[in-house]
Amino acid sequence: MIQVCKPTLNWLFVFIPVTLGLEHAQATPTVLFFSAALAIIPVAALIVRATEQVASRTGDAVGGLLNATFGNAPELIISLVALRAGYPEMVRASLIGSILANLLLALGASYLAGGLRYHEQNFNPVAARAYSTMMLLAATSMLVPSTFNRFFATEGPIRQEYALNIGIALLLLLAYGLYLLFSLKTHPDAFKSVEAEEGSCHAGQRWSVGRAAGSLVAASLLAAWMSEILVGAAEATGKALGMTQIFIGIVFLAIIGGAAESGSAIVMARKNKIDLSIGIAMGSSIQIALFVAPVLVLASYFIAPQPLQLSFGRGEVGALFLGVILGTVVSGDGQSNWYKGVQLITVYAIIALMFYLMPMPTH
Repeated sequence: MIQVCKPTLNWLFVFIPVTLGLEHAQATPTVLFFSAALAIIPVAALIVRATEQVASRTGDAVGGLLNATFGNAPELIISLVALRAGYPEMVRASLIGSILANLLLALGASYLAGGLRYHEQNFNPVAARAYSTMMLLAATSMLVPSTFNRFFATEGPIRQEYALNIGIALLLLLAYGLYLLFSLKTHPDAFKSVEAEEGSCHAGQRWSVGRAAGSLVAASLLAAWMSEILVGAAEATGKALGMTQIFIGIVFLAIIGGAAESGSAIVMARKNKIDLSIGIAMGSSIQIALFVAPVLVLASYFIAPQPLQLSFGRGEVGALFLGVILGTVVSGDGQSNWYKGVQLITVYAIIALMFYLMPMPTH
């Protein structure tokens, strides 16, 4: 009797040698771009899995910091590589895209997947509102430098704008640290699941510390290597397919970097652990806005041709506020169903279509 193997993300590891072979053979940038993108997905999944294994052996506070640092490591690595290559527009777009992909696409897919299996799923509305409040703070923090740039730095970045961006980056990191303190130490009850726990969420064999740490380091290095190839082919791919840097950042890089976490959120929803799905999707958005974005701003002073400014276009800021407000409204009642998932996914598709058809900015 022939045993059929279940599909797994590990199969995509084959694209690592394929990508290296394509690069050596000087394949077209478009083929190289999509091959590197597929290679990053299982590496991202390995980073998430290894982080969970390490965090399971530490306290909640340390575990939260580990998840902030490594859970979004693929997005951070891709953005750092793009910054060093001189693509600030792509980096800014990937930040907005990662937030939207989590709030609309991942959360919507989780609601849809869970709703197709269960008539209705209940979750903690207090936690959902706390996540939404943090996202409104993040959206406001990105609106302020964008408005400053539009009204006071029309001829190019000025000294005050650099100071404003550094100040906002430091305040966001402080807000994120206090958010960890609030959610993990002083008010952990506010984030508890309304459903009874059904065993550990981390199924499977428990890894040794050495294996988890080694996997984390190896996966991070692989992610950096594949990201270098991905970003190197991004500009030519965009031109070949008629896509702007903004569209590549806001859709492709965001979905690729967050593929593993989005998959985890969907799996948890299918297991009726919708509180955990919301924690993964909204928590990841908060990490991107309050941790990854300010880290990129500070790192750009050391690795990029010019410092990264958090000055986003009108379309990006508008899409961000729309995503945050819609996520707040849909998740405010503590109940989810499959049609709420369809609503969120539809809005994400509309926003993606808008950015695809948006004309290339003329300078």
